[in-house]
Amino acid sequence: MAQVWRVVIFVLTVMIGDSLTQRIIGGQEVVPHSIKYQASLQYERNHYCGGILIHQQWVVSAAHCWRPSNIIQVVLSGHNLVAEDGSEQVFNVSKIIANPTYNPKTYNGDIMLLKLSQPAVLNAYVHPAPLPDESTPPLDAGTTCTVSGWGVTRIYSFFLSPVLRAVDVDYIPNCYYFYSFRVNENMICAGSRYGGKDSCQGDSGGPLMCNGFLEGIVSWGIGCANPYYPGVYTKVRNYNKWISGIISSDSQA
Repeated sequence: MAQVWRVVIFVLTVMIGDSLTQRIIGGQEVVPHSIKYQASLQYERNHYCGGILIHQQWVVSAAHCWRPSNIIQVVLSGHNLVAEDGSEQVFNVSKIIANPTYNPKTYNGDIMLLKLSQPAVLNAYVHPAPLPDESTPPLDAGTTCTVSGWGVTRIYSFFLSPVLRAVDVDYIPNCYYFYSFRVNENMICAGSRYGGKDSCQGDSGGPLMCNGFLEGIVSWGIGCANPYYPGVYTKVRNYNKWISGIISSDSQA
């Protein structure tokens, strides 16, 4: 009977996890405007996913956060979603390009680019995140990374955080063992061996920063803050050539 209950609990965990693909548990509110590259993707002025400014006119996010470009806006320099402080920059989106390898069933290639309707004003509150390149050393096991967003702050909650929050998590290599090989070379994992710290619903598309570089984009996971199932992130360095190619070709068009 105990074995049967373990199977039932596992199935329920998978079902719940798959429903929370919009994935900060265990973190704290950040100093306003200290994460200068953080973006909020909004539909009808409601936050639904995160994003990262990587160029004066381009934001990167998760492909599963795709919506028609004419119905969403991107907000930079936001902190409190329910009380603007006047520093926010709000943009329409002129173009969205999802990676052609994106598979909504496996979340492989879960990355997209959004072109802002006009360049962002870079200032003390807004600045692009640096991307890793070929000269950037690979991550070591246990490297401390930071993930941020406006996602739910309690497991199974339906209420997003009104303020931007962040939490430190550890880079976990070879995490395909946790996920029965559902994780591939285009994904990385980060979390806590004790659980309690993770991205969660509403954080999707947000940044995982490691050693000062954008190494991951919040993508998927089973549940939130589970010690046995760390968060799974799109491995940004695998898409550098695609990102630079899109931005370069667009500027020459």
